[in-house]
Amino acid sequence: MTSPASDPTPRDVPEPPTKHQLALMIWLAVFPTLTVINLALGDWLRTLTPVVRTFVLATVAVPIVIYGLMPQLHRLRRRLLTRIANR
Repeated sequence: MTSPASDPTPRDVPEPPTKHQLALMIWLAVFPTLTVINLALGDWLRTLTPVVRTFVLATVAVPIVIYGLMPQLHRLRRRLLTRIANR
C-alpha cells in the first residue's frame, strides 16, 4: 500500500506532449541521429541507390530514436515540467 504522500497528484504528472512539442522532440532525436549515421557510414552509403540508402538509414535510425532517444526526451520534458510546476 502506498502512502498518500507518494501518490502522484495532477501537479506531479505533466500532460502528454502537444503535437508541436512531440514534433520538436522527434526532430531533436532524428536530425542528430541521421547526421551521425551519415557521417559514420557516408562512404558506404554513397555506393547505394537512393532507395536502398533510405532503407538502411531508416532501419538503423528508427530503433535508435524510438527505443533510445525518445524515452530520454520524454523523461527530460517531464522533469522540466515538474520542476517548473513545483516552483
